[in-house]
Amino acid sequence: MAQGRARVGIGSFFTSKLDEAIGWARKYSIFQYPFVTACCGMEYMATACSHYDIDRFGAGLPRFSPRQADVLFVVGTISHKMAPVLKRVYDQMTEPKWVVAFGVCTCTGGFYNNYATVQGIDTIIPVDVYIPGCPPRPESVIDGLMKLQDKIATQTQRY
Repeated sequence: MAQGRARVGIGSFFTSKLDEAIGWARKYSIFQYPFVTACCGMEYMATACSHYDIDRFGAGLPRFSPRQADVLFVVGTISHKMAPVLKRVYDQMTEPKWVVAFGVCTCTGGFYNNYATVQGIDTIIPVDVYIPGCPPRPESVIDGLMKLQDKIATQTQRY
């Protein structure tokens, strides 16, 4: 009986340390897929410039296929016609995957309270980090990226 508990304790120790190591590695290797539809795209591109240096967070180069990405940056207004496309892109991503809502139009529909605009992408796909603003400043984007890194680092792995 005592040996069985000791083995469980040792196994959980190694598993938790492995989770920490994998979380640390994933947090600094964020492969992003930008889904840009509106004016916030300009601010998204400004964040990627050398002045803000998002390479230090491991999110420097975007991927141009959802199958190669693990973070979906949804940037701009999403219309009801674009909703199925967004859902398809999200479904094509491999696990583990995370979603960042970039800008007030993406988070809540913005000032487009009408029949054609989705009132927040969390009605279509799950969102991990919200970055509000019209458009969000690059400092807000970096703050959101750091919050996403914390979430990635503390996530337990499935073995």
